[in-house]
Amino acid sequence: MREDFLDALASAAPTPGGGGAAAYGGALAAALASMVANLTLGKEAYASVADEIAVQLEELERLRAELVELVDADARAFEPIGQAYRMPKATAAEQQARHEAIQVALADACRVPIDCMRACMRVIDVAGYLAEHGNRTALTDAAAAAVMAKAALQAASLNVYVNAAMMDDHDQATVFLDHADFLSQSGVALADEVYNAIAHDLGAPKVDESVRLCPREGRGA
Repeated sequence: MREDFLDALASAAPTPGGGGAAAYGGALAAALASMVANLTLGKEAYASVADEIAVQLEELERLRAELVELVDADARAFEPIGQAYRMPKATAAEQQARHEAIQVALADACRVPIDCMRACMRVIDVAGYLAEHGNRTALTDAAAAAVMAKAALQAASLNVYVNAAMMDDHDQATVFLDHADFLSQSGVALADEVYNAIAHDLGAPKVDESVRLCPREGRGA
């Protein structure tokens, strides 16, 4: 990982923050899954799945590039929020303009982490395929990729929840929250399934699959 990114993340600067770290974590997960695919390609024992592995590898490379781009996109999405909160608020008109700017910025700031969650969900999906069909000597790496992508997905979801909670447009907020709920529940369940399959083979403790997010009261899952 780039040392300059870690230094910036550790600093008191507002960005990069949790959203950027989530995207970078997702990119790391995609890179690790790519390693499993590369260790599978060219091996005679896996010739029957070589074409599909190549397709999945191409997808992982695309996802990694997307997630790296989302690191910067997250910072760009946060900037208008900071600018809006710094707007003058001495008069009623200024307060109204400030509030409206904040509302626009909050909606924009929900879209980037949703994109990050979608990408991480796809990384988990591909990691699951590799855990089942990839090089047997790298199955723990495939599971690790799924676990890392799960953590990145959950980290990104927190930005959706915190920003949507402050939105006046409850209908739009609900759309964002429904997306986040679905991706969180689906991503966690799939990643845990991948992890548990490998953990079972290793005799390692399994994740309790009975512990799941419950649908938010008053709206769908």
